[in-house]
Amino acid sequence: MTASDPKADLHFYLQSARDALLWKLEGLSEYDARRPHTPTGTNLLGLVKHAAGVELGYFGDTFGRPFDEELPWHKEGTEPNSDMWATAHESRAHIVDLYRRAWAHADATIAELPLDTVGTVPWWPSHDNQLTLHHAAVRVIADTHRHAGHADIIRELIDGAVGMEKRNTSMPPGHPSWWEEYRDRLERVAREADGGTR
Repeated sequence: MTASDPKADLHFYLQSARDALLWKLEGLSEYDARRPHTPTGTNLLGLVKHAAGVELGYFGDTFGRPFDEELPWHKEGTEPNSDMWATAHESRAHIVDLYRRAWAHADATIAELPLDTVGTVPWWPSHDNQLTLHHAAVRVIADTHRHAGHADIIRELIDGAVGMEKRNTSMPPGHPSWWEEYRDRLERVAREADGGTR
């Protein structure tokens, strides 16, 4: 077994989640990229916007490396959840570009600082607001993969596209009719497990 490079490992899993999140936007109309799919408003472009802010916060402000522009949705007095959706005037290209610039900013922090560097999270309670770069990286990886999972489900509901990436969906092969039969079988099992009352 070859020796592991902790920074390379962390970056690999962070980048795979980033790529998956952006892939979910490819080929969609503006409407489908932005429309809410859950009662709490979860939408694809909003997930990307949120992920950009998370990276800039944890890998920027936390380690005294502020980004070169202020995010308007982080200003004092902005409405709650404004980082979770894009206004009609915030173009998809702008949000995607911001996310890619956030990657570059985060990657520079990861490359330049030791993993045991301690940072201060400005939005955490002052009595417990410090963490290491390693902790920040794990936290952001977990958050980004969580949102990539949200995006995966939303995209499947829109047009059936699934998986971590275009060239490797990680899904077993199956004709649409096989998937329909499979889903129907799961529905029957769920009803049976529930006592057949539905």
